[in-house]
Amino acid sequence: MPDATPLDPEQLAAYFALMEVGNLLQHAVDQQLRDEGGLSFIQFQILAVLSEAAGGRGRMTDVADRLVHSRSGLTYQVSLLAEAGLVAKEASAEDERGVVVTLTAQGRDLLDRVMPGHIEVVQRVLFTPLSDRDVAELGDVLGRIRAHMRTLPPRSAALRRRRGEASRASDKR
Repeated sequence: MPDATPLDPEQLAAYFALMEVGNLLQHAVDQQLRDEGGLSFIQFQILAVLSEAAGGRGRMTDVADRLVHSRSGLTYQVSLLAEAGLVAKEASAEDERGVVVTLTAQGRDLLDRVMPGHIEVVQRVLFTPLSDRDVAELGDVLGRIRAHMRTLPPRSAALRRRRGEASRASDKR
């Protein structure tokens, strides 16, 4: 493992500010979604991702990857949404192990109902103190960070890969 260089005070302050902003925003959004739609944040995200997809459909693995959510956690949340009639699940025609999730009319109606309140919360909590230039800069900075982070393998995959490489190296001895 590479040596961990300590974060300098500016980096540490930026890191803590980012984490706190994310937590405060998610708390406000969670509250609005529960109050107005009985949805958790991840359930709202699932419905929103499906609403953007062609035909309101998506493969479970693609939805999980887009949301950076575990497949087992997503399966549980999708099952709850299906029980509520907000999505439908079916086997994938292309992949016998795959599952396709489709947003139902009831799910789209719920999303349409909670979206105005969601937008109001995001505007009030996140964007009110920012100028148009701030918003553009924030989008640029966060976009670069997201793009960088999406190129990194998940930690668990990286650990498995290193263990596999170490195992293959020891097998060659």
